[in-house]
Amino acid sequence: MKFCGPMLCVRDMEASKRFYIGLLGQKLVLDYGENVTFDGGFSIQVKYQEICGLDPERFPTRYGGNDAELYFEEPEFDRFLEKLAAWPGIEYILPCHEHNWGQRCVCFYDPDRHIIEVGEPMDHVAARFLKQGMRPEQVAERTMFPLEIVLKIQKAIGE
Repeated sequence: MKFCGPMLCVRDMEASKRFYIGLLGQKLVLDYGENVTFDGGFSIQVKYQEICGLDPERFPTRYGGNDAELYFEEPEFDRFLEKLAAWPGIEYILPCHEHNWGQRCVCFYDPDRHIIEVGEPMDHVAARFLKQGMRPEQVAERTMFPLEIVLKIQKAIGE
């Protein structure tokens, strides 16, 4: 058996496509009208009960369950935060925050109140720390990366 990826039920396909393509930079792989697959390996679908032949009274779609998230990483994290701040109607769950291991993340809802988290890639976090003058051993301890990985990142950025 092969897992093919999560699918989110959405109310408004066009609004959801604008959000995922325009804000999160996802690329369409397939667009069947009522079902869309993105290159990130997830899909969105409208009319879920109708397509599956389910009674919506017995099997209602519940939005905003706060029990799962789609997680993305963005190398141009600061630029993304600016874009996010300018995007109309964003409801933040957690504004930009930094975890103990140094990664900056932001959590917010999509148009159907599915949780979206966007974080800095961890190799960028390590590079940021090295550029700020932390020693490789300190970076390894803070990020929980093996020292060998930190040294490779250090070499790659020329620090």
